[in-house]
Amino acid sequence: MHRIFTTSVAAVYPAYVAKVERKGRTKAELDEVIEWLTGYDDAALRRHLDAGTTFEEFFGGAHLNPNVSAITGTVCGIRVERIEDPLMQQIRWLDKLVDELAKGRPMAKVLRPQPA
Repeated sequence: MHRIFTTSVAAVYPAYVAKVERKGRTKAELDEVIEWLTGYDDAALRRHLDAGTTFEEFFGGAHLNPNVSAITGTVCGIRVERIEDPLMQQIRWLDKLVDELAKGRPMAKVLRPQPA
């Protein structure tokens, strides 16, 4: 088991916030990205952060967006679409979306649109 699986989302969340704010994006945009990926609403996201939920528990209870397969590219030199462990892939999808947000990608593209 990888150490990140048992790390609380609340422990990493401030780093996500700092990363996006440093690049001129907002905490609200970050929350929207997390909620798009996980299916959690704002209240549920806050409960998980307050409770110290681990990444394993966080993604275990999530209803992933049906468009997650559209999340492609690399995080730390690893292609997210090729990660075999489902939990690690979900965590890397989140990392990828946070990276795109921080790089200034428009929200309409970060939140993959439904196919026509």
